[in-house]
Amino acid sequence: MSSATQQQPPPAAPPYRPYRQVRAATPHARAISCVRFSPCGRLLATASLDGTVALLSPSSLAVIANLRGHTQGVSDLSWSTDSNYLCSASDDRTLRIWDIRSILSGPKPADPNADRCIRVLKGHTNFVFSANFNPQTSSQVASGGFDCTVRIWDVSSGRCIRTIDAHSEPVTSVHFIRDGSIIVSGSHDGSCKIWDAGTGSCLKTVIDDKKPAVSCSMFSPNGKFILVATLDDSLKLCNYATGKFLKVYSGHVNRAYCIQSAFSVTNGKYIVSGSEDKCIYIWDLQGKNILQKMEGHTDAVISVSCHPTENKIASGSLDNDKTVRLWVQDG
Repeated sequence: MSSATQQQPPPAAPPYRPYRQVRAATPHARAISCVRFSPCGRLLATASLDGTVALLSPSSLAVIANLRGHTQGVSDLSWSTDSNYLCSASDDRTLRIWDIRSILSGPKPADPNADRCIRVLKGHTNFVFSANFNPQTSSQVASGGFDCTVRIWDVSSGRCIRTIDAHSEPVTSVHFIRDGSIIVSGSHDGSCKIWDAGTGSCLKTVIDDKKPAVSCSMFSPNGKFILVATLDDSLKLCNYATGKFLKVYSGHVNRAYCIQSAFSVTNGKYIVSGSEDKCIYIWDLQGKNILQKMEGHTDAVISVSCHPTENKIASGSLDNDKTVRLWVQDG
């Protein structure tokens, strides 16, 4: 066989370049609960137990706008795919939809304190803990809450169009697959379920273990896998079509809080997660090995977000720290 017809080995993964902290900011008066880069990469949204949402510069962490209206802490944020709208989920039992278009399109700096809320979604009977825009349309949002329901909302009318009695304990996460057809939910009841977004029917129960609690569940960017965090210091990658667990990522500490993890795909494929030992962990997605343990926060790191196009990570921490920090790769 000539060398021309021999199969070439797959290209080697790029060598890992460590992240380092470049910025820290304190945009809120209480613990940070969520950090989310916008899909366009031009804004970083942060939420806090102080009931406010802030929009920061993703390079300087300067506050561009404050979003006020919730009367209790905010637990989760989700951007519409076009970055025009932001949804927030709160302990005040509501979700709010914020119109961000003037901030992104205006020729001059936007009024940082303008009221940008265009919808208040009411229907949950307890804390709303998770929210996610349908990636295919900014007119649909899914939410999960301590009333054990998953709800689907029509943003244009503000109406709840479907209520799913999804779990027997609080719902910790809801996440659409990228084509918007199905939703994965996780719960303190130890289960992780897949739902038909159109009918609300349960298509599959991926995990049903009672313990440990499922603290976070999300689809991978390509829609083939789900990443499931459980309160036994474990992150698992699952092929939800077969129900098989393919990878387990460990070494971090996660026993008490619903820590939001993330996929990093801008330079190699990594799993990124906060941890209750005040660090951020980065694993090689394929190899499962820890590539880096990032130190700097002074309380549990509850949320991380990876920039959509740059090798940049944002992180947020609890009340003894209250900072949002920005980490970039050298080189």
